[in-house]
Amino acid sequence: MAQDSDVRLGQLTRFLFTAPSWQRSLLTIVILGVIIDLASARNWVRLPFSGTVAFTIPALVGFVLTKPMIEFSGKAMTWNRSALLALSCTVFAVIITLSSFVSNVALIPFFYAISLGFVFGIRLFVLVAIADYRISRMLIPALTQSGTGILAGILLFSISFGLFALVLHLVFGLVFIILIWLIERPLYRAFRIRGLAFVNAFIAYTTDGSKGMEDFFREIGEEISVPQVCLFFRQAGGKQVLFTVPNLHPGPMGEIGGGNLPKILHDNFEEETLVAHGSASHDFNLVSESEILKVISAVRDSKRGLTYLGTATRSERLDMGSVHLLYQRFGDVLLIVSSRSPERTEDLDYGIGMAIMAEGHRFFPHIAFVDAHNCMTDLSSPVHIATLIANEYHEAALEAMELNRATGLSPFAIGVAHHTLPYSREQGFGDLGIQALVVEVSGQKTAYVLIDGNNMAQGVREDLLRQILALVDHAEVMTTDSHVVNTISGKNPVGPRVPAGEFSAFVLRGVQSAIEDLSPAEIAGSTAQCRNVVVFGSDRISQLASTVNAMLIFIAPLSLALLLLAFLLSLVTFIVIV
Repeated sequence: MAQDSDVRLGQLTRFLFTAPSWQRSLLTIVILGVIIDLASARNWVRLPFSGTVAFTIPALVGFVLTKPMIEFSGKAMTWNRSALLALSCTVFAVIITLSSFVSNVALIPFFYAISLGFVFGIRLFVLVAIADYRISRMLIPALTQSGTGILAGILLFSISFGLFALVLHLVFGLVFIILIWLIERPLYRAFRIRGLAFVNAFIAYTTDGSKGMEDFFREIGEEISVPQVCLFFRQAGGKQVLFTVPNLHPGPMGEIGGGNLPKILHDNFEEETLVAHGSASHDFNLVSESEILKVISAVRDSKRGLTYLGTATRSERLDMGSVHLLYQRFGDVLLIVSSRSPERTEDLDYGIGMAIMAEGHRFFPHIAFVDAHNCMTDLSSPVHIATLIANEYHEAALEAMELNRATGLSPFAIGVAHHTLPYSREQGFGDLGIQALVVEVSGQKTAYVLIDGNNMAQGVREDLLRQILALVDHAEVMTTDSHVVNTISGKNPVGPRVPAGEFSAFVLRGVQSAIEDLSPAEIAGSTAQCRNVVVFGSDRISQLASTVNAMLIFIAPLSLALLLLAFLLSLVTFIVIV
């Protein structure tokens, strides 16, 4: 299957990296200067400049001044990034300057002046991207390294060198400003947002946890209204449990938007709350954490005037094509948990879940359809309605409804357990850890295990089920799809960093604790209407991804063409001035 544009967008995260320590970068800068100094001292290579003066000192000045200048304007910059930028520009300057040996050593001042203009343009572009998209505020911080280089050139060559270098600064500065404008134009025309301002917000998020990205999401977002089915359980002893299925997506990343939706919903209800994953793709990411309050309010409103029933059916399993279902009726609610594991189990388009719920309303007032989201093979696009896989989900769900409508109801008992885990978000585990709900009907025990994480590595679900089924008759292992574990990349499932064999003991302990907690219970179902919730919007991710991917196609040749123009203008300027 061809990769959709949104998947290719997610794969761009492979280009992200952490800047090395500033000490390493500075050491490399000093070593470069010393090497050129030594080469200059040899009789067979007579360079009319010093590596330390021409390269090391300007880089150190740029390193020292850039961070405080940017922070003075209210933005953030780390010492590591400042040092890496200084080092990168030094390398560019050395390569361009020493390329004069290919033509004529006498042209060293000409090439050195070009390198300074190029360094100014590169620094301006990078600082606009990672610190502050407002070009006027980044001009002086961008000038620190190359400006010091101009002074070094005047010292090493002549005063006229300074004039020539300043003209080249204007040339390269203008070229990079045009490049910045061209890069931002597609996103601005399509979404009325400034692309580099968004990058600034993303850098601020990764640096200090700023949520400025939510302002951009709100600009492109749209209001929707979606149903959310809830199962309110209460044990004879008074303990209450809520199993709820939002048709909203817990993304896009970290604490941004709805990234921690399961934990926030859990913490805002008195009941022990299990937040399963419904039918929703990244199109239904909440634009802001504050939107979760609308969901909480809707669920609370749906709890009023409920009628509790004390019966349920035994759970059953059903396979159709690649789709596997575990389904069970509680009072007037039919719970369906779906999976395709060991085939890839990814987000389901909202239309798939909505169609299943609409069909089921012929038989049951409430249909809780869960995407177990428990098998990740790679970054992949959601399952769209009317595809072969979507039809398998739909036909399997209809078959389950038909079979269950004639199944007899019996009294039931439930037990619940919740255990946090000694693992971090970086290891693939969200804040909620593991929750287990065990249901017993007519001697049959069914375990619904929910792990707070974003999907599972292929095979983990099967490993866990083999062990869980030694304790119960039927079971399914689900994930919340919480994106709090995804700080940058969209791929951090449960399993690769902490093998199933290491954390399975916690899962089994949770199931066993839930079994020990079993007591007679009642159930009341409701379908909350979450209205006017602002999400990314239908097809917005695809539109954004398509725009970005189209930009990436022309950025490289466009940049090359503009740089060639800048070098050509540099040559013309040299001829005119000299």
